[in-house]
Amino acid sequence: MIVKKENIESTVRQILAKYPNQRIFVLDGEMGTGKTTFSTQFAKALGSLDHPSSPTFSIVNVYLRENGEEIYHFDFYRLEQFQEALDIGIEEYFESGNYCFIEWPDIVKRLLPDSYVNIKIENTDNLDERLLEITDY
Repeated sequence: MIVKKENIESTVRQILAKYPNQRIFVLDGEMGTGKTTFSTQFAKALGSLDHPSSPTFSIVNVYLRENGEEIYHFDFYRLEQFQEALDIGIEEYFESGNYCFIEWPDIVKRLLPDSYVNIKIENTDNLDERLLEITDY
């Protein structure tokens, strides 16, 4: 699916509506494809009271929703070893029942639950468009 920049918000809402019971969303793509843009739009669509931002240096950002639940936004770009993910308690986050949005997932793929949504994001020739490939597991 091709998504124009001005349609990211509505696309995110459509994805959430298509997967109402899913809580784990993996955003996979090269640097600069918009993983953080999509992650922050997911948080906003879910009623984040906080201003979503990139967790590149913190590894995980926690956003509070209007209903009191937490949203977890991960960026594993800086992780060098699998053990680092275990050290932050990644399994507890995944098992929490709260929404988890995961950027740069390769190092934690073997820890993902059996059920999750993978969103592969690619650049197109048009700078204002992204190609999304959505697969649910």
